[in-house]
Amino acid sequence: MSLLDSRVPAVLLRIDRNPFHHGTLGAVRSLGRAGVDVHLVADSRRSPVRRSRFVREMHPPPAPGASPRDIAAVLHRVAARISRPAVLIPLDDASAVAVGHLREELVPAYLLPRQPGGLAERVADKAELAALCARMDIAHPLTLVPDSPAQAAAAAWRLGMPVVAKWSRPWRVPPGTGLRSTVLVRSAQQAQTLYLRAAEAGSPLLLQAYLPPGPDRDWFFHGYADRSGALRAGGPGRKLRARPHGAGLTAVGQWTPNPPLRALAERLTGELGYRGIFDLDFRRDGTTGHYHLLDFNPRPGAQFRLFTDASGLDVVRALHLDLTHRPLPDPAPRPGRTFVVENYAPLTAVGAPPGGRELAWHAYDDLGPGLALWSMWSRHVAARLLDRAQAPQPAAPLPRLVRQPEPRDLTADDVRPAGDDAVTLTDDEKASSC
Repeated sequence: MSLLDSRVPAVLLRIDRNPFHHGTLGAVRSLGRAGVDVHLVADSRRSPVRRSRFVREMHPPPAPGASPRDIAAVLHRVAARISRPAVLIPLDDASAVAVGHLREELVPAYLLPRQPGGLAERVADKAELAALCARMDIAHPLTLVPDSPAQAAAAAWRLGMPVVAKWSRPWRVPPGTGLRSTVLVRSAQQAQTLYLRAAEAGSPLLLQAYLPPGPDRDWFFHGYADRSGALRAGGPGRKLRARPHGAGLTAVGQWTPNPPLRALAERLTGELGYRGIFDLDFRRDGTTGHYHLLDFNPRPGAQFRLFTDASGLDVVRALHLDLTHRPLPDPAPRPGRTFVVENYAPLTAVGAPPGGRELAWHAYDDLGPGLALWSMWSRHVAARLLDRAQAPQPAAPLPRLVRQPEPRDLTADDVRPAGDDAVTLTDDEKASSC
């Protein structure tokens, strides 16, 4: 008999158009296997997810960049079709931020965690996160917010090339612009050019100190903060392989005990009053050993199924149990378990490691997505290569917009830190972002 209340359906919301988001499939399978009716509000026309036997019904999603009113209208239409309260689970930042603001309007049609208003947007915003870390004395990359092309160049020199460039609110970057949420900047001219595209990106440009990757340096923590604030399910994981190498999403991850990281996650969510599912990304400083918080994602991470314990509990099931007032089983960790994304690490998907393993796409009880993956992925890669081959040659480099200052010309006042309280950090506190 399932621990979950199968009378309460789940609605999974994803606004981002990524057809190969394996976290969506993980949530579908986790709840569907427990007997819960899963309604997917996402664009999965070109995704293997639509082949899953655990999807009860698919619904058209809000358009990228949709207003809160439009998102609410879509969710109300889905609620009317279901005709009973459902657990709502946002699967990307745009969805999590919107649902955080719409909570009072969506209840009681949807069951949602109760937390401070606007908190999801505050932690997802890269500039706000830098300010929160400074106030809470949590290690975070030194983050500077330039106010002009000249300040962008000054910030790049001050931080030391290469430097990490991010958009403060990456979920606002329109599709088709060629802009990426995070890039590695190697010149002051490149920083200036990016700054000039801030209006197009929809949020300010941030520049962060860079800490090179290395063995045992990239970590993550997935968890669920229940109604009392206690952390349930999830755990700490180590990124064994990333795509792209050293600065990308997790291609291979391993459940690895790490008490200091758990204590840091508990302090962070406890002081913020956070409730719900979260995914934290860290990079450990190879010199000091400090864990620097890179990202706070207010929703499930794509590899959350790594932390499926011996009782079958993961963060998505923990949310459903808690919101339906069902007891959560005692923790039964499975350290050493690995998670592999086959299209990013195909050779690692072969064989069975001693600690156990879960594949992102292939599953014996749900063969459709795994069988569909390779044909869809091959077409996707071929289309990307064709687009690159047909793309026009890059134009000649832009003339310098301002004189690129030398390091000796700079003072601490040349650029401002992110957030009113984000003071300049020490050298030991500088880190990079993935």
